[in-house]
Order: sequence, then C-alpha cells, then structure tokens
Amino acid sequence: MVAETTLTPNDLIAPLFVREGIEEPAPIPSMPGVLQHTLASLSAEADRLVSLGVPAIMLFGVPLVKDPAGLGASDPDGIVQAALELLTGNLGEKLLLIADLCLDEYTDHGHCGLLDDRGLVDNDATLERYGEVAVAQARAGAHLVGPSGMMDGQVGAIRKALDDSGFPDVGILAYAAKYASALYGPFRDAVDVQIAGGGDRRGYQQDPANRREAIREVQLDIDEGADIVMVKPALSYLDVIGEVRRRFDVPVAAYHVSGEYSMVKAAAERGWIDGHAVALEQTLAIKRAGADMILTYFAGELAESLGG
Repeated sequence: MVAETTLTPNDLIAPLFVREGIEEPAPIPSMPGVLQHTLASLSAEADRLVSLGVPAIMLFGVPLVKDPAGLGASDPDGIVQAALELLTGNLGEKLLLIADLCLDEYTDHGHCGLLDDRGLVDNDATLERYGEVAVAQARAGAHLVGPSGMMDGQVGAIRKALDDSGFPDVGILAYAAKYASALYGPFRDAVDVQIAGGGDRRGYQQDPANRREAIREVQLDIDEGADIVMVKPALSYLDVIGEVRRRFDVPVAAYHVSGEYSMVKAAAERGWIDGHAVALEQTLAIKRAGADMILTYFAGELAESLGG
C-alpha cells in the first residue's frame, strides 16, 4: 500500500529476434533463455506474451544474406516484414508491434548506416535508407518504428517518409540517447553482427561520459517528431533517464540491454545471486528512475511472476 513504485506486465516490452532460413528456434549461447525465432515460434511466443499481459514487442531481424546497403531491411519480403504481416494477421490489435529500424543487422560491414569511400558512415545518405525501411515496416503492419542508428536528423527524415507515404499514424520510438556501451556484446551475437575491421560506433553513438549532450539529442528528436524517446542502456544511465523524465513531457522508454540481462543470468547460473529477484529489482529501479516503459529480455519471465 505504501510502495512508491509498482511494476506490472503493462510496463514491459519484449525484444524478440526472428531469423530467416532456420527450421527450429536457435538458442543464443550468450543470452540464456533467449532464442532466434522462426516465424512459427515467434508467433507462439507472441501469443504467450499476450496471455501474460505484455502489451508490446520489438522485432529484430536476422537475414540470410547481408550486403553493403542492408537491402533486406526494406525488402517487402524481408524477415521482419514477413513477421509483421504474420503477427498482424494472427493477433490483430492485441499486441503493439514495434520494428527496430536500423541497418546493422543487414549490412555486411556491421555499421548502422551506409559507408562512404573512406569507410566512414555517411549520415545523410543513410537517412534516405531509413525512410525506405520505415515505409516497408509500416506497410507490413508496424505500429511504431524504432530508429536506433543515432544518425543526425533520422527522426525528421523518417517522419517525412511515413507521412508522404500515407502512414501518418505510425509512431516513432526514437533511440534518442543511445550510448556507445560495452554492454551490447550478447546482442551482436544474437543478430550475427561483426563491425568491419574491429571498429566501433563511437562516431555516432553517445559518449558514456556525457549527460548534457544526451539531453540535447532528446530535444532534437522531440523537435523532429518523436512520439516516445528512449535511453539505452538503462542501468548504467539511470541518471539520464531521470533527467529526461524531469525535462520532457513525452513518454520515456529505457532499454535493459543484452549485457545487463546476461550478467544476471551468468551470476544466477553460478548460484551467486537470485536471478529472478535481481531482475525484478533492476527493472523496478529503471521504472523508479522515470521510465514509462522498459524493453527487457526478462519481459516474459517477469510477467509470469507479476500476475500477467
């Protein structure tokens, strides 16, 4: 009765991976309990999450073929588009469908955008590709698109592309403050991403040392038309979540990322912690910091215990 913060299944968003060209769901070794789904197993998991009261999922695709332009991301027959069409047909409006909008899962160089002749990400050329991906995802049934590449101007370019193509009601969940974190390793295993030449994304993701810069980035995304803004990762950036919540009157999401998930699972497997209790405590802390919604690989597990 006196608890200041409560957590329910309605606060959770489940990130799910769907892989092209596999016949059975494939475990991800660095993320115990998480799978690369087939279309059939994805549909079954979506049904389960609906029954538990989880209101939304975010889809990440793993294509069979990768190329320099990440063409599979906007292919009408691409794996995420196929998944969106299937889930829309099976579930209707029972589940909010969010499509991660980026190119790194689809490019052979592993970067979030197109590369110029020097091997650097070409911000402006990438914006056009993002618009193409957004329209393909909207046509397939996405309710929200989630641009995660941290390109300058990406929200405005995507909003214009959606509006010009007749999708003014498809919203944008912007990865507004996405940090160049060391906690993404298991996710890159999940989507088979290796950055060419052993590089990194510090040129376009946020410096972990900076908070004021993140606030400016959030403001820019809101000005360009973002409906929801997200901070990623969550636990190492609770101060940023809190600051965003205090400054802006828009829904705030936080991404409890793969490394945060896998550390809990690894320690629990050794018997050092009660993994479920820690997962609950961590997600409660993220909500207490100010997040209105939490993307977490614990979504299904937590929803079961929260009485979904």
